[in-house]
Amino acid sequence: MRDTKERLSLFWMIALLNYLYADVLALFAFLGSPNSAPHLPQWALLGSAVLMEIPIAMIVASRLLPFRANRLANIIAGSIMTLVNGFLTFVLPLTDGDFRDPIYPAYVFFAMIETVCTTVIIWRAWNWSGVEAAVSPERIVGQPEAEITSS
Repeated sequence: MRDTKERLSLFWMIALLNYLYADVLALFAFLGSPNSAPHLPQWALLGSAVLMEIPIAMIVASRLLPFRANRLANIIAGSIMTLVNGFLTFVLPLTDGDFRDPIYPAYVFFAMIETVCTTVIIWRAWNWSGVEAAVSPERIVGQPEAEITSS
């Protein structure tokens, strides 16, 4: 797998699966807690839906967008997800004076993996050259690469 588009798409898949599993663990923690589950306002639910749609869309966009748009989209989306992830994981808990969430160590673990993935995405997109994009083979289904002819 030498194609940068495929690698970017793969890192978006890894990041997305980590985002989703961290959310599943949070859901289990809410359901298992003696307190009632928090009722999130509609804007918070919409915000989380938009944040999850970014990596979902980038899996496809990384494979389909042309070079310049692809490079820019990966740098912007990777930066947004890295900043939001860092804020939610490391800054927001500091604002709460009594933060003893039992799931927090798992969040930090997932956050490190997510941050590594999005940082690699930013780095790969930043260093992606137009020359590599120009010579990258396009795979066309149903067309043989070369016919064998006998002399």
